[in-house]
Amino acid sequence: MSHPKHDSMTAAERRAGVSLAAIFGLRMLGLFLILPVFAVHAHTIPGGDNLTLVGFAIGAYGLTQAFLQIAFGAASDRFGRKPVIVAGLLVFVLGSVVAALADSIHMIIVGRVLQGAGAISAAVTALAADLSRDQHRTKVMAMIGASIGLVFAFSMVAAPLLYAWIGMDGIFWLTAVLAAGAIFVVVKIVPDAPPVPRPVAGSFGDVLRDGQLMRLNFGVFALHLIQTTMWVLVPAALVAGGGLALVEHWKVYLPAVLVSFAVMVPAIIIAEKRDRMKFVFNAAIIMLVLVQVGLLLFSGSLVGLVVSLTLFFVAFNVLEATQPSWISKIAPAANKGTALGVYNTLQSIGLFMGGMLGGFLAQRYGPQAVNAVCVVIGLIWLALAATMRPPPQRIEAVRPTGPTA
Repeated sequence: MSHPKHDSMTAAERRAGVSLAAIFGLRMLGLFLILPVFAVHAHTIPGGDNLTLVGFAIGAYGLTQAFLQIAFGAASDRFGRKPVIVAGLLVFVLGSVVAALADSIHMIIVGRVLQGAGAISAAVTALAADLSRDQHRTKVMAMIGASIGLVFAFSMVAAPLLYAWIGMDGIFWLTAVLAAGAIFVVVKIVPDAPPVPRPVAGSFGDVLRDGQLMRLNFGVFALHLIQTTMWVLVPAALVAGGGLALVEHWKVYLPAVLVSFAVMVPAIIIAEKRDRMKFVFNAAIIMLVLVQVGLLLFSGSLVGLVVSLTLFFVAFNVLEATQPSWISKIAPAANKGTALGVYNTLQSIGLFMGGMLGGFLAQRYGPQAVNAVCVVIGLIWLALAATMRPPPQRIEAVRPTGPTA
């Protein structure tokens, strides 16, 4: 007997969503906590006066993730999600320790490279897909996307305060401890996944040839490139245009994120229960483009910055929730980890390219060039998304295996 189309999430689905969101969020601290403070800290260490090395230290995390996401995703298809996630978190802990002990920009780069080498995003997202039915998958992905938004907001608010209290090495030690806590969550709290079908020969090529998947892969690349380029510019704009000192930036970030979550929830409900995923998705891309136009025109105004950042967080959170859900619905079941590996590889390349491209364009041509390029990238993404087919609305008759309480 099949279940009603919009029946409630099971206890196992809720538990999976919350626990996997916690793992994702704890790990993303390794990227986000350094964004508001590292450029300032770098001037206090040997080699930190080289802006190219500073930018590389920030982007190295995304670079090594880009190289290893597919491998980790494919490994999770073959060896199971949990063992691969635990292995990646151990590598991440090692990288955090190396960065905490570093006494130069070069050793911090080594630590950041190791942090990125624990590339578990694809495996975590694939496990979320394994543990949720189609009609509830967007909700589970929304929990993960919300955790990214919350961690991002927390990082913007807390990083300057943490840096003043425990220093950059303390921030890296804290990241190592939280990642170790995430290992405990994986082992003890996350429900066990159902068996994963073994991938078939040639499946990787099938993933790359799938036009629908590759449109979504370009989308996550564009989203995270735009996100990272913004934070090359936004802190300085809040200081110069908004008249806010670094320690006061939380007064903008926190309300913007809270408002964005209030808007995101009904947007996800519309996408899921009313079968309007494509409409909500494209509307969020349009909003992202408008944000870049707003930053281009009103970066000298505090009100303009606040409005633009609030709209950015709305668009970012909606897209973070809907894109991986869409991928998981259309990817072949036996190669979901591989498909999400490609997806997360493009995400990581976007993170790396955003930092490097944003710094280069801002230094060579000015902040307006950065926003103008982001507008063009957003419009290309919108054109590709407009040609996509809406994801299928499949209903599963069997609830996911694993604990139900």
